Amino acid sequence: MKGILIVEDDALLNKTLAYNLISDRWDVTSALNAKTAADLLAGRSYDLVLLDINLPDGNGYDLCRLIKPEHPSTVVIFLTANDQESDQLRGYEAGAVDYITKPFSIEALQRKIRAMFAMLEHHKPAKDLYDDGRLFLDFSEQSATLNGKPLTLSPMEYKMLYLFCKNPRQVLTRQRLLGRLWDVDEKFVDEHTLTTSISRIRGKIEAEGDTYIKTIYGIGYQWTGGERK
Repeated sequence: MKGILIVEDDALLNKTLAYNLISDRWDVTSALNAKTAADLLAGRSYDLVLLDINLPDGNGYDLCRLIKPEHPSTVVIFLTANDQESDQLRGYEAGAVDYITKPFSIEALQRKIRAMFAMLEHHKPAKDLYDDGRLFLDFSEQSATLNGKPLTLSPMEYKMLYLFCKNPRQVLTRQRLLGRLWDVDEKFVDEHTLTTSISRIRGKIEAEGDTYIKTIYGIGYQWTGGERK
């Protein structure tokens, strides 16, 4: 089921959009401000974000720029009363694929979303997966299971696991990992954050007695692919 995040501070419009999109059988989440939206995006990915520009604690342009590095496959559509051409161009430059001015037809928006999802599904690239029969990671959808049980991983943890899975048995130095990883504010992570993230990942994926990440003392880490302890 496709996930849609509505970021709109007009509570009535937000609720109306959610009601109609849920009726189309989409998985809909609502946020009334930028902070709530950012917190939600830190915990999961959405296929589509419907984003107002004028939010009580920020603006949609900045939030869009935050979304795209962490969730490059997420589609952003601006819904706004700003109808100047300069505003529209700014929205596209921030990474949005469409810019819809208020007032608008909700039925037309529903049809646009259905058509967009159908087109994306038709042109969808092969999924980026890791699967060893116990640990399953879908990097495209940012979903994971361990022995069939769902795992909750942060965008940072998916990013780190992606680096390991794409470099099996290679020793990744701490310097290389630090150079490739950044947080939700696009700032490079520090040594403490790296150590904490590795420990947190191990606690999640090695809970069943398998070793996936081996410490190479004084150098870095190695992906061992689930060796039995």
